[in-house]
Amino acid sequence: MSELIDAAVKALSAKLSGGYDGVAKFVIPGEGTIMLDHAGVRAGDEEADVTLTAEADVFRAILDGAMNPTMAFMSGKLKVDGSMGQAMKLGAVLG
Repeated sequence: MSELIDAAVKALSAKLSGGYDGVAKFVIPGEGTIMLDHAGVRAGDEEADVTLTAEADVFRAILDGAMNPTMAFMSGKLKVDGSMGQAMKLGAVLG
């Protein structure tokens, strides 16, 4: 598992301390995948209601609050597959 995935799991766990109402997956090409669900945040690659894909630098910027997830999506830097409602809900937590 990459350092980015380890750091992201910790940061997302802090933001989603009560877990996440749904099943979401972040895919960071070349780094790995992160799952978010009612049990919390972990590295993993399972089925999800929504899959968000972004390059490592974009993902870091979203996680750090330097980039708005909605703007990343609108500019094509963040790809969303699946439930747009779940993506918007997750964006509100991260944004």
